[in-house]
Amino acid sequence: MQRRDFLALGGLALAARRFEASALPASVYDVRTFGASGDGKAKDTAAIQRAVDECARSGGGVVYLPPGRYLSGTVVLKANVTFHLEAGATLLGSTDLADYSPQGGPPLQGDANAKHLLFARDAANVTLSGSGSIDGQGRAFWEPSNRQPPKPEDAWRDVATYDWKALDRPSPMVEFFNCSNLRIEDVTLANSSGWTLRPIECDSVVIRGLKIRNPVIGPNTDGIDPTCCRNVFIADCDISTGDDCICLKSEGPYGRMGLTKNITITNCVLTCCCNGLKFGTATRGGFENVTFSNSVIYNERVPLNARVISGIAIEMVDGGWVDGVVVSNIRMQRVRTPIFVRLGNRGGGQPVPEPGKLRGVMIDNVHATGAILTSSVTGLPGHDVEDVALTNIRIETEEGGKAEWMDRPVPEQAASYPEARMFGRLPAYGFYCRHVSGIKFDNVRMAAAEPDQRPALHCEDVKDLRVDRLDASAPLSSEPLIRLVNVQGGVVAGCSAPAGTTTALEIDGAESKNIRLVGNDFSRARSAWQLRSGAPAGAVAEAK
Repeated sequence: MQRRDFLALGGLALAARRFEASALPASVYDVRTFGASGDGKAKDTAAIQRAVDECARSGGGVVYLPPGRYLSGTVVLKANVTFHLEAGATLLGSTDLADYSPQGGPPLQGDANAKHLLFARDAANVTLSGSGSIDGQGRAFWEPSNRQPPKPEDAWRDVATYDWKALDRPSPMVEFFNCSNLRIEDVTLANSSGWTLRPIECDSVVIRGLKIRNPVIGPNTDGIDPTCCRNVFIADCDISTGDDCICLKSEGPYGRMGLTKNITITNCVLTCCCNGLKFGTATRGGFENVTFSNSVIYNERVPLNARVISGIAIEMVDGGWVDGVVVSNIRMQRVRTPIFVRLGNRGGGQPVPEPGKLRGVMIDNVHATGAILTSSVTGLPGHDVEDVALTNIRIETEEGGKAEWMDRPVPEQAASYPEARMFGRLPAYGFYCRHVSGIKFDNVRMAAAEPDQRPALHCEDVKDLRVDRLDASAPLSSEPLIRLVNVQGGVVAGCSAPAGTTTALEIDGAESKNIRLVGNDFSRARSAWQLRSGAPAGAVAEAK
């Protein structure tokens, strides 16, 4: 029987026949026939594995879990096997670590290790499907961290998962290595003890209709971690977890490392207390041709440390490269930082570390409310982020920035773990850009819902800057609306300054040059523009 014919039955016909073995087509392998009890108490690992092995030996088919709770350790899926969990069926992860047989490759311990509940290796045409669920019983593998509670004023930088620490645990709960034509559809993955789902070095992957339900306090409970995969389609997923919701990575624990390439993510709803869509941190190889669209990233009215850190976090810190990312049509609610783009340099295991490349990022049509941290695009001295377009962006912030935040230097943090809070408070409430070549803002609206004394936009050591149609709240201080520091080559066009603006545009720094002003309406500002901090008199030209 074809898989689509089996699914078309919806389980109803099988249920009417009381799951009798004689009623099942020959290509469907009911795990109860192989000795599984489904009572949630007896371990069904061996019975489920026998069903998988027999299905594979027979050329493929469906391994069927009817309603029940199947307590299990590691189950290894095989080529041409569909592992189908009927509505009411739960594959229940054992709380005994000895039940998870190590799979060679990754280390035995760590955020990602060699122990998994479901695993497949070098297998084609594997499918995980059904309206049932996989429950890892993850809390059995954590214990309280007993850390000192953070001060209330530091809640913006804190993370709820810090209240717990992980013991040795199975992670990822579901792992597929070097599989082709992999499909994961409709199932619920819940209570993972570590990472939830990682396809690694897989080609042609479809993940559709997946629901992930991990508690927000779960340490390192990533949702989906596509790693060195190609031709990946993630759609219609509903993810609620503790760590990153969807995290693209590039590393090679199995001894090989291909490109992360041709990735399409769409129609998803994401919430967590880390990042919505993230690149990294393991970024040792290349990321090419990635799109993320038509999705929601949100938090309810939860404490600040339980909110998403970054809605979109594009990071390159281990010597690889990012080339070609398109993000569009994203709604964010109560996300701490809407956009974080970072080129850093952790070394990547190289004797002479190089920071890699980050270029070709287009972010369009993002609407974010309830932000409390500044969005940023930052590279390193001599190593710029390149070719970034930010268009049709609406950001409303509730940070309430203070004038004294303008006086503190922003550290480079070249080798630090990349996170939107890594620089502390920044000298702008909307966007902070540093060490960037070729960045464009077009039709960007930045509004301060709480009184804020900082500029809306701060650009420093930026080359080839274009700011079109910027609309922003005036700082409640003498600070300018836009500050450009050592910007070389820039156009500010079609922008306006609201009433109450002291200075619309300030140009600082002796290296500032070739800045043109075209068609702006700065009439409501006390001063349209001014030079400071040694900026040369010829740095700015205003079109007539």
